[in-house]
Amino acid sequence: MIHAIGIDIADVQRMRQAVERWGEAFLDKIFTESETAFCRDRANRYQALAARFAAKEAVSKCLGTGFRRGVSPRMIEIVDNEHSRPTVKLHGRAAEAGAGHRFHLSLSHERAMVVAVAVMEKERKQSRKTRKGSAR
Repeated sequence: MIHAIGIDIADVQRMRQAVERWGEAFLDKIFTESETAFCRDRANRYQALAARFAAKEAVSKCLGTGFRRGVSPRMIEIVDNEHSRPTVKLHGRAAEAGAGHRFHLSLSHERAMVVAVAVMEKERKQSRKTRKGSAR
C-alpha cells in the first residue's frame, strides 16, 4: 500500500556552482563516499550529483521529515542495485522514520534539470502460511 509520494526537481548548474564554491566540504555534507564515487565516474558528474540530491529530497518528503528532525542528506543514500536502478538505503534517524516501508525511485535527466519521484510503500506482513513456506 502506498504511504507517501515525494517529488523534487534540481538545477544542474546550481549543483555545479555549489561544488565549485564549496568543494569537497559540500560533497561530504550532502553525499556518502559511495555516492560521490559513483558520480565522479559519470560523463556528466554534476547531472548525476543533482539527480542524487533530488532523490534524497523526494525521499525526505516521503518520510515527512525533510532535512530536519535529525535527518541529514547523508542519512538517505541513493545507490544503484544490481540492475542499475536507483534504490534507497536509509541510515540513522532516516531509517527510524522509514521503518516498515520500502521505496521506489524514478529519476529523469535533461541537460539543465533533473527530477526525482519517490514512492514510499508499507511493507506487507507475511501471512502465517508464507512464513512457514507453505504458500502456493
